[in-house]
Amino acid sequence: MPADFLQLEGRRIAVFGVANRKSVAYHIAKQLEEAGAEVVYVVRSPERHESVSKLTGSAQVHVCDVEFQEQIDELTKSLKEKYGVLHGFVHSIAFADYDERGMIPFHETSRKQLLRTFDISCYSLIALSNALKEMLTRDASVVTISISTTRMASENYGFMAPVKAALDSSLAFLAKSFSKFSEVRFNAVAPGLLKTSASAGIPGYVDSYLYAERATLRGRAIKTEEAAAAATFLLSPRSSGITAQQIVVDAGMEVNYFDDRLIRPAVDSLGE
Repeated sequence: MPADFLQLEGRRIAVFGVANRKSVAYHIAKQLEEAGAEVVYVVRSPERHESVSKLTGSAQVHVCDVEFQEQIDELTKSLKEKYGVLHGFVHSIAFADYDERGMIPFHETSRKQLLRTFDISCYSLIALSNALKEMLTRDASVVTISISTTRMASENYGFMAPVKAALDSSLAFLAKSFSKFSEVRFNAVAPGLLKTSASAGIPGYVDSYLYAERATLRGRAIKTEEAAAAATFLLSPRSSGITAQQIVVDAGMEVNYFDDRLIRPAVDSLGE
């Protein structure tokens, strides 16, 4: 097998969404760099620029809050002038405008909450794809980060799952739109529960994480590096035949909910 099996040497990938060392985006960026790719980092604020710059070495870090179209336009102009072309980009951006009261019943979700969350977490992929389309090479790859299932009605995840479902659906429409003038591919990595700084802020997440770990076929939780590895593959020319897809990375959790290790404690507790 050639040393450059992924054929990422010399390719330039923009990575949106690094927050810290625990970020999925950070692990993707590091794997890309290890494979010989040039990574262009994009973060959401000047404060994040300061902290992330300490992690990136000599790599360039740009600022763009995707909630504002003018910042997307300014970033596009800057990237065009500095780099000319991109061989792909990573969209690892998620924000939930949760109620200040904490988690509320789904039917009480306000229009403002849902639309802002959709704008930042889903529409931003469409906006960035449109803005960067002239920079993307014909065979570029775009990868977003989703979740392993949007059908599991986890109350502590709130309305974020329906927004992720919209993100997943957008992949097919973006791939179709771009097919009129290119072979740019759009895919998602959909991991099970991960240990990230963002997830730590979700009420009850630790218990859900521990349950998910038991539900995997191997009895071990998904590591962030494993989700990142799937993304790195999708960004590489080796995945050229894959588009408009979700790659689920959950160690078999979705097929294992009726494992005896999970059922027996629940059944036994009924007799207590």
